[in-house]
Amino acid sequence: MTTALFIHGTGVREPGFSDLYGRFTAGLREFAPDVRTASCYWGGELGARLGAGGLSVPHTGGRSRGGPDGAAEAIGTADGPADGTELWADLYRDPLAELAAAAGSGADSGPGGRAELPLGAALPAERPRALLAALDGHVGDIARGAGLPAPYLAAAVTELAASAVLSGAGAAVPDDEELARLLARALVAAALAALLDADAPVVPDGAARDAAVAALAARMGARPEGSERGLGAALARPVLRIASHQVVRRRRALTEAAHPAAADVMLYLAHGEPLRRRLREAVEELEPPVVVIGHSLGGIIALDALIASPSPQVALLVTVGSQAPFLYESGALPGLVHPEPLPEHLPDWLNVYDRRDLLGYVGAPLFPGRVTDVEVDNRQPFPAAHSAYWTNPAVYRAIAARLP
Repeated sequence: MTTALFIHGTGVREPGFSDLYGRFTAGLREFAPDVRTASCYWGGELGARLGAGGLSVPHTGGRSRGGPDGAAEAIGTADGPADGTELWADLYRDPLAELAAAAGSGADSGPGGRAELPLGAALPAERPRALLAALDGHVGDIARGAGLPAPYLAAAVTELAASAVLSGAGAAVPDDEELARLLARALVAAALAALLDADAPVVPDGAARDAAVAALAARMGARPEGSERGLGAALARPVLRIASHQVVRRRRALTEAAHPAAADVMLYLAHGEPLRRRLREAVEELEPPVVVIGHSLGGIIALDALIASPSPQVALLVTVGSQAPFLYESGALPGLVHPEPLPEHLPDWLNVYDRRDLLGYVGAPLFPGRVTDVEVDNRQPFPAAHSAYWTNPAVYRAIAARLP
Protein backbone atom coordinates (compact mmCIF):
# COMPACT_ATOMS: atom_id res chain seq x y z
CA MET A 1 0.00 0.00 0.00
CA THR A 2 1.30 3.44 -0.93
CA THR A 3 2.18 5.88 1.85
CA ALA A 4 1.97 9.63 1.23
CA LEU A 5 4.47 11.47 3.43
CA PHE A 6 3.53 15.13 3.87
CA ILE A 7 6.19 17.73 4.70
CA HIS A 8 4.99 21.24 5.46
CA GLY A 9 6.36 24.61 4.42
CA THR A 10 7.49 27.83 6.03
CA GLY A 11 6.06 29.29 9.19
CA VAL A 12 3.91 26.31 10.16
CA ARG A 13 3.74 25.54 13.87
CA GLU A 14 1.28 23.79 16.14
CA PRO A 15 -1.68 23.86 16.37
CA GLY A 16 -1.71 24.97 12.75
CA PHE A 17 0.20 21.93 11.55
CA SER A 18 -2.36 19.47 12.92
CA ASP A 19 -5.14 21.38 11.18
CA LEU A 20 -3.16 21.44 7.93
CA TYR A 21 -2.23 17.76 8.07
CA GLY A 22 -5.81 16.79 8.88
CA ARG A 23 -7.06 18.74 5.90
CA PHE A 24 -4.42 17.17 3.65
CA THR A 25 -5.29 13.65 4.82
CA ALA A 26 -9.02 14.11 4.30
CA GLY A 27 -8.53 15.72 0.90
CA LEU A 28 -6.19 13.05 -0.44
CA ARG A 29 -8.28 10.14 0.80
CA GLU A 30 -11.30 11.52 -1.02
CA PHE A 31 -9.50 10.74 -4.29
CA ALA A 32 -7.23 7.91 -3.09
CA PRO A 33 -9.12 6.11 -0.29
CA ASP A 34 -6.56 3.31 0.07
CA VAL A 35 -3.52 5.50 0.55
CA ARG A 36 -1.84 5.71 3.94
CA THR A 37 -0.65 9.10 5.14
CA ALA A 38 2.27 10.09 7.33
CA SER A 39 3.80 13.42 8.25
CA CYS A 40 7.20 15.01 8.67
CA TYR A 41 6.69 17.89 11.12
CA TRP A 42 9.88 19.92 11.56
CA GLY A 43 8.57 23.38 12.50
CA GLY A 44 8.34 22.84 16.25
CA GLU A 45 11.85 21.53 16.87
CA LEU A 46 13.86 22.65 13.84
CA GLY A 47 12.02 25.81 12.80
CA ALA A 48 13.53 29.26 13.13
CA ARG A 49 13.46 31.23 16.38
CA LEU A 50 14.20 34.87 17.12
CA GLY A 51 16.90 34.64 19.75
CA ALA A 52 16.45 38.20 20.99
CA GLY A 53 12.67 38.18 20.87
CA GLY A 54 12.35 40.30 17.73
CA LEU A 55 14.53 43.30 18.60
CA SER A 56 15.57 43.59 14.94
CA VAL A 57 12.03 44.23 13.69
CA PRO A 58 10.79 47.83 13.29
CA HIS A 59 7.38 48.54 14.79
CA THR A 60 4.73 48.82 12.05
CA GLY A 61 1.66 49.62 14.14
CA GLY A 62 -1.71 47.89 14.33
CA ARG A 63 -4.38 47.05 11.82
CA SER A 64 -5.99 50.03 10.14
CA ARG A 65 -9.09 50.30 8.05
CA GLY A 66 -8.12 53.48 6.21
CA GLY A 67 -10.32 55.84 8.23
CA PRO A 68 -12.56 56.09 11.29
CA ASP A 69 -15.54 54.60 9.46
CA GLY A 70 -13.57 52.09 7.42
CA ALA A 71 -13.55 54.15 4.21
CA ALA A 72 -10.81 53.23 1.77
CA GLU A 73 -8.85 55.68 -0.34
CA ALA A 74 -9.68 55.53 -4.05
CA ILE A 75 -6.75 56.75 -6.13
CA GLY A 76 -7.65 55.73 -9.66
CA THR A 77 -10.24 54.32 -12.00
CA ALA A 78 -10.33 51.15 -14.04
CA ASP A 79 -9.40 51.41 -17.72
CA GLY A 80 -11.45 48.31 -18.50
CA PRO A 81 -13.06 45.27 -16.89
CA ALA A 82 -11.18 44.31 -13.73
CA ASP A 83 -10.35 40.76 -12.66
CA GLY A 84 -12.59 39.48 -9.87
CA THR A 85 -9.52 38.08 -8.13
CA GLU A 86 -8.02 41.56 -7.97
CA LEU A 87 -11.23 42.88 -6.42
CA TRP A 88 -10.86 40.24 -3.72
CA ALA A 89 -7.24 41.30 -3.21
CA ASP A 90 -8.53 44.81 -2.49
CA LEU A 91 -11.21 43.48 -0.16
CA TYR A 92 -8.68 41.45 1.82
CA ARG A 93 -6.75 44.66 2.37
CA ASP A 94 -9.91 46.54 3.40
CA PRO A 95 -13.08 44.43 3.72
CA LEU A 96 -15.23 47.58 3.94
CA ALA A 97 -13.83 49.13 0.76
CA GLU A 98 -16.69 48.10 -1.53
CA LEU A 99 -19.35 49.28 0.91
CA ALA A 100 -17.47 52.54 1.41
CA ALA A 101 -17.30 53.07 -2.35
CA ALA A 102 -21.04 52.44 -2.64
CA ALA A 103 -21.70 54.89 0.18
CA GLY A 104 -19.51 57.49 -1.50
CA SER A 105 -21.33 57.08 -4.81
CA GLY A 106 -24.59 58.11 -3.11
CA ALA A 107 -23.18 60.96 -1.04
CA ASP A 108 -24.64 63.69 -3.26
CA SER A 109 -28.15 62.31 -3.56
CA GLY A 110 -29.79 65.33 -1.98
CA PRO A 111 -29.18 69.06 -1.64
CA GLY A 112 -27.44 68.54 1.65
CA GLY A 113 -25.32 65.68 0.39
CA ARG A 114 -27.79 62.95 1.47
CA ALA A 115 -31.07 61.72 0.05
CA GLU A 116 -34.21 62.85 1.85
CA LEU A 117 -36.11 59.93 3.39
CA PRO A 118 -39.83 59.39 2.75
CA LEU A 119 -42.08 59.70 5.79
CA GLY A 120 -41.93 56.48 7.83
CA ALA A 121 -38.96 55.04 5.91
CA ALA A 122 -36.33 53.10 7.81
CA LEU A 123 -33.12 54.91 8.70
CA PRO A 124 -30.31 54.11 6.22
CA ALA A 125 -28.35 51.97 8.67
CA GLU A 126 -31.42 49.97 9.72
CA ARG A 127 -31.78 48.14 6.38
CA PRO A 128 -28.27 46.63 6.30
CA ARG A 129 -28.44 45.81 10.02
CA ALA A 130 -31.79 44.08 9.49
CA LEU A 131 -30.20 41.99 6.74
CA LEU A 132 -27.28 41.12 9.02
CA ALA A 133 -29.71 40.15 11.78
CA ALA A 134 -31.04 37.40 9.48
CA LEU A 135 -27.70 35.62 9.96
CA ASP A 136 -28.29 35.06 13.68
CA GLY A 137 -27.94 31.39 14.50
CA HIS A 138 -26.67 30.45 11.02
CA VAL A 139 -23.11 31.82 10.94
CA GLY A 140 -21.53 28.66 12.34
CA ASP A 141 -23.11 26.34 9.77
CA ILE A 142 -22.21 28.65 6.89
CA ALA A 143 -18.62 28.96 8.10
CA ARG A 144 -18.17 25.22 8.48
CA GLY A 145 -19.64 24.57 5.06
CA ALA A 146 -17.03 26.84 3.47
CA GLY A 147 -14.09 25.72 5.59
CA LEU A 148 -13.91 29.02 7.47
CA PRO A 149 -13.31 29.14 11.22
CA ALA A 150 -16.69 30.12 12.67
CA PRO A 151 -15.24 32.60 15.22
CA TYR A 152 -13.64 34.64 12.41
CA LEU A 153 -16.92 34.93 10.51
CA ALA A 154 -18.92 35.65 13.67
CA ALA A 155 -16.47 38.41 14.60
CA ALA A 156 -16.81 39.87 11.11
CA VAL A 157 -20.61 40.02 11.48
CA THR A 158 -20.34 41.76 14.85
CA GLU A 159 -17.78 44.27 13.57
CA LEU A 160 -19.70 45.06 10.41
CA ALA A 161 -22.99 45.54 12.27
CA ALA A 162 -21.31 48.25 14.36
CA SER A 163 -19.66 50.01 11.43
CA ALA A 164 -20.57 53.59 10.54
CA VAL A 165 -20.22 52.76 6.84
CA LEU A 166 -23.61 50.98 6.90
CA SER A 167 -25.55 54.25 6.99
CA GLY A 168 -24.07 55.51 3.73
CA ALA A 169 -24.29 52.12 2.05
CA GLY A 170 -27.91 51.67 3.10
CA ALA A 171 -28.83 55.04 1.66
CA ALA A 172 -26.91 54.52 -1.59
CA VAL A 173 -27.99 50.94 -2.42
CA PRO A 174 -31.80 50.73 -2.56
CA ASP A 175 -31.96 47.11 -3.79
CA ASP A 176 -31.90 44.66 -0.88
CA GLU A 177 -30.41 41.86 -2.98
CA GLU A 178 -27.45 43.95 -4.14
CA LEU A 179 -26.96 45.22 -0.59
CA ALA A 180 -27.04 41.65 0.74
CA ARG A 181 -24.30 40.63 -1.67
CA LEU A 182 -22.18 43.65 -0.76
CA LEU A 183 -22.54 42.74 2.91
CA ALA A 184 -21.77 39.06 2.22
CA ARG A 185 -18.56 39.89 0.35
CA ALA A 186 -17.49 42.25 3.13
CA LEU A 187 -18.07 39.55 5.75
CA VAL A 188 -16.16 36.84 3.90
CA ALA A 189 -13.34 39.25 3.06
CA ALA A 190 -13.04 40.24 6.73
CA ALA A 191 -12.93 36.61 7.86
CA LEU A 192 -10.30 35.69 5.26
CA ALA A 193 -8.28 38.82 6.02
CA ALA A 194 -8.20 37.74 9.67
CA LEU A 195 -7.00 34.28 8.58
CA LEU A 196 -4.24 35.89 6.52
CA ASP A 197 -3.26 38.16 9.41
CA ALA A 198 -2.99 35.05 11.59
CA ASP A 199 -0.85 33.39 8.87
CA ALA A 200 -3.10 30.33 8.89
CA PRO A 201 -1.53 27.41 7.02
CA VAL A 202 -4.81 26.67 5.19
CA VAL A 203 -6.96 29.29 3.46
CA PRO A 204 -10.19 28.34 1.60
CA ASP A 205 -9.86 28.49 -2.17
CA GLY A 206 -11.95 30.72 -4.41
CA ALA A 207 -14.76 28.20 -4.83
CA ALA A 208 -15.20 27.82 -1.07
CA ARG A 209 -15.00 31.60 -0.65
CA ASP A 210 -17.70 32.14 -3.28
CA ALA A 211 -19.89 29.46 -1.73
CA ALA A 212 -19.69 31.29 1.60
CA VAL A 213 -20.68 34.56 -0.07
CA ALA A 214 -23.63 32.88 -1.80
CA ALA A 215 -24.81 31.22 1.43
CA LEU A 216 -24.60 34.45 3.42
CA ALA A 217 -26.34 36.46 0.71
CA ALA A 218 -29.10 33.86 0.39
CA ARG A 219 -29.65 33.87 4.15
CA MET A 220 -30.06 37.66 3.92
CA GLY A 221 -32.70 37.28 1.21
CA ALA A 222 -30.77 37.34 -2.06
CA ARG A 223 -31.80 34.81 -4.67
CA PRO A 224 -29.30 31.90 -4.77
CA GLU A 225 -27.92 32.56 -8.23
CA GLY A 226 -24.21 32.34 -7.31
CA SER A 227 -21.91 34.63 -5.40
CA GLU A 228 -20.69 36.43 -8.51
CA ARG A 229 -24.11 37.93 -9.31
CA GLY A 230 -23.73 41.65 -8.81
CA LEU A 231 -19.94 41.50 -9.07
CA GLY A 232 -20.03 43.04 -12.51
CA ALA A 233 -21.58 46.21 -11.12
CA ALA A 234 -18.92 46.36 -8.46
CA LEU A 235 -16.17 45.95 -11.05
CA ALA A 236 -17.64 48.76 -13.13
CA ARG A 237 -17.15 51.16 -10.24
CA PRO A 238 -13.76 52.79 -9.63
CA VAL A 239 -11.24 50.13 -8.71
CA LEU A 240 -10.27 50.53 -5.10
CA ARG A 241 -6.60 50.66 -4.30
CA ILE A 242 -5.18 50.94 -0.84
CA ALA A 243 -2.58 53.60 -0.07
CA SER A 244 1.01 52.45 0.28
CA HIS A 245 1.13 53.05 4.03
CA GLN A 246 -1.29 50.13 4.43
CA VAL A 247 1.18 47.85 2.64
CA VAL A 248 3.75 48.77 5.27
CA ARG A 249 1.44 47.86 8.14
CA ARG A 250 0.73 44.44 6.56
CA ARG A 251 4.33 43.29 6.25
CA ARG A 252 4.05 39.59 5.52
CA ALA A 253 6.11 36.50 6.10
CA LEU A 254 8.71 37.04 3.39
CA THR A 255 9.57 40.60 4.44
CA GLU A 256 9.22 40.58 8.22
CA ALA A 257 11.88 38.67 10.15
CA ALA A 258 9.63 38.46 13.21
CA HIS A 259 7.48 35.93 11.40
CA PRO A 260 8.95 32.41 11.34
CA ALA A 261 8.26 31.88 7.63
CA ALA A 262 10.98 34.22 6.35
CA ALA A 263 13.45 33.02 8.94
CA ASP A 264 12.66 29.35 8.16
CA VAL A 265 13.81 29.89 4.57
CA MET A 266 16.98 31.68 5.58
CA LEU A 267 17.76 29.09 8.25
CA TYR A 268 17.32 26.24 5.79
CA LEU A 269 19.57 27.81 3.15
CA ALA A 270 22.26 28.40 5.76
CA HIS A 271 21.92 25.21 7.84
CA GLY A 272 19.63 22.79 6.03
CA GLU A 273 21.10 19.40 6.87
CA PRO A 274 19.08 18.82 10.08
CA LEU A 275 15.84 19.26 8.10
CA ARG A 276 16.99 16.97 5.30
CA ARG A 277 18.03 14.39 7.87
CA ARG A 278 14.63 14.61 9.56
CA LEU A 279 12.93 13.84 6.24
CA ARG A 280 15.26 10.92 5.45
CA GLU A 281 14.56 9.43 8.87
CA ALA A 282 10.82 9.77 8.32
CA VAL A 283 11.09 8.01 4.95
CA GLU A 284 13.16 5.15 6.39
CA GLU A 285 10.43 4.37 8.93
CA LEU A 286 7.88 3.70 6.17
CA GLU A 287 7.33 0.68 3.94
CA PRO A 288 7.62 1.35 0.22
CA PRO A 289 6.30 2.66 -2.02
CA VAL A 290 6.49 6.15 -0.48
CA VAL A 291 5.32 9.36 -2.12
CA VAL A 292 6.90 12.48 -0.61
CA ILE A 293 4.62 15.54 -0.88
CA GLY A 294 6.20 18.87 0.04
CA HIS A 295 4.53 22.27 0.20
CA SER A 296 6.61 25.41 -0.35
CA LEU A 297 9.85 25.04 1.62
CA GLY A 298 8.84 21.43 2.28
CA GLY A 299 9.25 20.80 -1.45
CA ILE A 300 12.73 22.33 -1.39
CA ILE A 301 13.73 20.13 1.54
CA ALA A 302 12.33 17.05 -0.18
CA LEU A 303 14.07 17.71 -3.51
CA ASP A 304 17.37 18.54 -1.81
CA ALA A 305 17.25 15.41 0.38
CA LEU A 306 16.49 13.13 -2.58
CA ILE A 307 19.23 14.74 -4.70
CA ALA A 308 21.83 14.31 -1.96
CA SER A 309 21.02 10.71 -1.05
CA PRO A 310 19.25 7.97 -3.07
CA SER A 311 16.08 6.69 -1.38
CA PRO A 312 14.78 3.51 -3.06
CA GLN A 313 11.59 3.63 -0.95
CA VAL A 314 10.48 6.88 -2.65
CA ALA A 315 8.58 6.26 -5.88
CA LEU A 316 7.34 9.82 -6.48
CA LEU A 317 8.25 13.35 -5.42
CA VAL A 318 5.43 15.91 -5.38
CA THR A 319 6.17 19.61 -4.86
CA VAL A 320 3.27 22.02 -4.38
CA GLY A 321 3.69 25.79 -4.57
CA SER A 322 7.44 25.32 -4.31
CA GLN A 323 10.38 27.61 -5.01
CA ALA A 324 12.77 24.72 -5.73
CA PRO A 325 13.00 25.34 -9.51
CA PHE A 326 13.64 29.06 -8.94
CA LEU A 327 16.36 28.40 -6.38
CA TYR A 328 18.03 25.95 -8.76
CA GLU A 329 17.98 28.43 -11.65
CA SER A 330 19.24 31.16 -9.30
CA GLY A 331 22.16 29.04 -8.09
CA ALA A 332 20.76 28.99 -4.55
CA LEU A 333 19.55 25.38 -4.26
CA PRO A 334 21.99 23.74 -1.82
CA GLY A 335 22.05 20.30 -3.45
CA LEU A 336 22.30 21.16 -7.16
CA VAL A 337 23.83 24.09 -9.02
CA HIS A 338 22.56 25.25 -12.41
CA PRO A 339 23.17 23.93 -15.08
CA GLU A 340 23.93 20.54 -13.48
CA PRO A 341 21.28 17.91 -14.41
CA LEU A 342 19.13 16.04 -11.94
CA PRO A 343 20.78 12.83 -10.76
CA GLU A 344 19.48 9.62 -12.31
CA HIS A 345 18.42 8.25 -8.92
CA LEU A 346 15.84 11.03 -8.38
CA PRO A 347 12.31 9.56 -8.63
CA ASP A 348 9.55 10.90 -10.87
CA TRP A 349 8.76 14.50 -9.99
CA LEU A 350 5.27 16.06 -10.10
CA ASN A 351 5.20 19.84 -9.58
CA VAL A 352 1.86 21.55 -8.85
CA TYR A 353 1.58 25.34 -9.10
CA ASP A 354 -0.93 28.20 -9.38
CA ARG A 355 0.19 31.08 -11.61
CA ARG A 356 -1.28 33.56 -9.10
CA ASP A 357 0.91 32.06 -6.38
CA LEU A 358 4.04 34.18 -6.61
CA LEU A 359 5.92 31.54 -4.61
CA GLY A 360 5.12 28.68 -7.00
CA TYR A 361 7.45 27.93 -9.93
CA VAL A 362 7.66 25.47 -12.84
CA GLY A 363 10.35 22.84 -13.32
CA ALA A 364 9.73 21.22 -16.72
CA PRO A 365 11.52 23.94 -18.76
CA LEU A 366 14.61 23.45 -16.59
CA PHE A 367 14.49 19.64 -16.48
CA PRO A 368 12.83 18.42 -19.72
CA GLY A 369 11.48 14.92 -19.37
CA ARG A 370 12.20 14.77 -15.64
CA VAL A 371 9.45 17.01 -14.20
CA THR A 372 5.72 17.16 -14.89
CA ASP A 373 4.20 20.56 -14.15
CA VAL A 374 0.46 20.69 -13.39
CA GLU A 375 -1.24 24.07 -13.16
CA VAL A 376 -4.24 24.50 -10.84
CA ASP A 377 -6.38 27.54 -10.12
CA ASN A 378 -6.99 28.21 -6.43
CA ARG A 379 -9.04 31.29 -7.43
CA GLN A 380 -7.36 33.38 -4.79
CA PRO A 381 -5.01 36.36 -5.10
CA PHE A 382 -1.55 36.24 -3.62
CA PRO A 383 -0.70 35.58 -0.77
CA ALA A 384 -3.92 33.60 -0.15
CA ALA A 385 -3.19 31.55 -3.29
CA HIS A 386 -0.09 30.09 -1.65
CA SER A 387 -2.08 28.56 1.23
CA ALA A 388 -5.21 27.58 -0.71
CA TYR A 389 -3.86 24.46 -2.44
CA TRP A 390 -5.09 22.15 0.29
CA THR A 391 -8.75 23.07 -0.16
CA ASN A 392 -8.60 22.72 -3.94
CA PRO A 393 -9.81 19.29 -5.16
CA ALA A 394 -7.74 19.68 -8.35
CA VAL A 395 -4.55 19.34 -6.30
CA TYR A 396 -5.57 16.01 -4.80
CA ARG A 397 -6.88 14.82 -8.15
CA ALA A 398 -3.49 15.51 -9.75
CA ILE A 399 -1.64 13.70 -6.96
CA ALA A 400 -3.99 10.71 -6.93
CA ALA A 401 -3.56 10.26 -10.69
CA ARG A 402 0.18 9.74 -10.20
CA LEU A 403 0.20 7.53 -7.12
CA PRO A 404 1.99 4.19 -7.61
